[in-house]
Amino acid sequence: MSTSFLEIVELPDGRIVLRRAEDEVTLVTLDFSADARAFLQGQHIEVAKAMFNVGVQMAGRLAEGEGEWHSEDEGPRVLH
Repeated sequence: MSTSFLEIVELPDGRIVLRRAEDEVTLVTLDFSADARAFLQGQHIEVAKAMFNVGVQMAGRLAEGEGEWHSEDEGPRVLH
């Protein structure tokens, strides 16, 4: 991924996206359910920022060869 500036934006429909600032290409989309928003008591934006931050850091590590990625099956995977 290029070193362009990224921005976190809440769209009018409530989705939160990470996108490139210069061309507004969406890279990642988060969509919190109503239950999740209620549980987070209005702090869903802060949670989204933290999730994006960790994701960008991990992507950087993978790009530098510091992590491992395994794609053996194209079906859903439980990641916890």
